Amino acid sequence: MDDNALAPKWFTDTEEGHSEGYVEYIRGLAADGADLAGEARFMDALLAPGSRVIDAGCGPGRVGAVLHARGHRVVGVDVDSVLIDAAREDHPDVTWLVSDLVELNLASFGELELFDAAVLAGNVLAFVAPQTEVAALRGVGRHLRSGGRAVVGFHTERYSIDEFDVHLAEAGFVLEHRFATWDLQPWHDEADFAVSVLLWS
Repeated sequence: MDDNALAPKWFTDTEEGHSEGYVEYIRGLAADGADLAGEARFMDALLAPGSRVIDAGCGPGRVGAVLHARGHRVVGVDVDSVLIDAAREDHPDVTWLVSDLVELNLASFGELELFDAAVLAGNVLAFVAPQTEVAALRGVGRHLRSGGRAVVGFHTERYSIDEFDVHLAEAGFVLEHRFATWDLQPWHDEADFAVSVLLWS
């Protein structure tokens, strides 16, 4: 399948050149020695060694690359072929695929085994098209083993936490834990960020 033939069905519209600019932004942070591994550290603490992990909405691959380096088996997925091309260039040892989450079918790429966990960092669900949040969550969930986890992080001004709680339940997940940051600051109702650990049944 031609990666560039896939239209971004689940991202909201962005300005022309946004993806290229984001790639350079992340590369610049990495070159400056910025800490880009916070989400990956959270996931690594949650996971058994050598877990299979979906980096859903992976962008240029900063989270998945760290998880791979820590011994996990990672498949990164993003609808944006520009971001996937950057991930493949910068982190060639990881599997990066172009696909939207709503219609996610990793078996079609040869990934037949279910996954232990998924991470949706970087406001992924805040960027999906309106009314597709449940479908995107289900797209991820159907690739997880029973008892697998999805960890979702987003700014609460971009996506209402009350709305998210309705969506996760409709998608078939159960909320297991919630924090206000990726470094485990306690959740409170006034928090401007939410990190939710979801359990797939």
